[in-house]
Amino acid sequence: MAARILHRLRHALAGEGGREERAHGGSEAEDCPESSELEDDTEGLSTRLSGTLSFTSHEEEEDEDEDEEDGAGEELGEPPQPTGAAAGAEDGEWGPAAERPGGSLLTRQLQELWRKSRGSLAPQRLLFEVTSASVVSERSSKYVLYTIYLIRSGRFDKAPATIARRYSDFERLNRRLRCRFGCDMAGVAFPRKRLRRNFTAETIAKRSRAFEQFLSHLHSIAEIRRSPEFLEFFFLQDLQAAQRLTCTGMYREALATWANAYRLQDRLGVCGSGRFLLTLAGLAVCHQELDELGEAHGCCEQALQLLEAQGSHPLLGPFLQAHVHLAWKVGKDKRRSEARLQDLREAGPPLQQQPTLKECLIKEPLE
Repeated sequence: MAARILHRLRHALAGEGGREERAHGGSEAEDCPESSELEDDTEGLSTRLSGTLSFTSHEEEEDEDEDEEDGAGEELGEPPQPTGAAAGAEDGEWGPAAERPGGSLLTRQLQELWRKSRGSLAPQRLLFEVTSASVVSERSSKYVLYTIYLIRSGRFDKAPATIARRYSDFERLNRRLRCRFGCDMAGVAFPRKRLRRNFTAETIAKRSRAFEQFLSHLHSIAEIRRSPEFLEFFFLQDLQAAQRLTCTGMYREALATWANAYRLQDRLGVCGSGRFLLTLAGLAVCHQELDELGEAHGCCEQALQLLEAQGSHPLLGPFLQAHVHLAWKVGKDKRRSEARLQDLREAGPPLQQQPTLKECLIKEPLE
């Protein structure tokens, strides 16, 4: 083709007449129409490259359109059939994938089904794991102290909920539960007390596993799991220790103990009880004494949300007063708490006679 083009250029430069040029050009154009094809292809190619990156001619495009309508597009480099929004945006004639409302509805339904199935197929369980055991020697006694973590399966807890108990604590719990739940406790095993070799590694390891199974078995029984004997075994000691530390002004140490009691009650699922409200009061008081006003405000807000459905509670007025004061300090909205305080003022004794949150915390008996 290049030789013929050079031949035509030589004839044009030599000044040959129009007749000879038309005669030679006409015969060559009929035999070899590459020049016209080259110009057409160049224009078509530039147009294609600026658009959808296709190297086919117009006739082939029409054939491909027909093939696409039949569902048989076989263009080179074409990915598998797109799904979702990309399919609907690129080609509106490719069937169900292009139906955006139905497709998005199906996606939402699948997501909702996945959330429900994940919650039902992987229920959360509370696990009890003895992580360490140490021999403690005091003046007149020697015992093993077991450290136990409360872990929720299927979830990551940033801070652990821990207890430290000795054999006599487990034995006391076992005795109290057998007195109240004799039938339910009939099948619950408890490790026997030994007169010798209580401090060997083998005995400590066996008791550690036995205590884990003992607590797991108790937690699997609904009536025992909700009983005050079982619940207070975990967090009553922390509440008492935190109250003593708060009374003596050791707010930093008290805050850590209140926080562990909070996590224990959260793991055990008793976040609506009176003990939990007292725990929030302890956290709020310690945060406020340590000038952590934002955290104290958050504790008061959580307590007021729990008290929302209750018409009256001994801690409602003190929490409202503390919340109004802290909201003013941190620049938060306090109008709702002020309105509830006004309702309490009209319905009950003057608020000046009510104790503060700290006074309620110190005077609350924990036995």
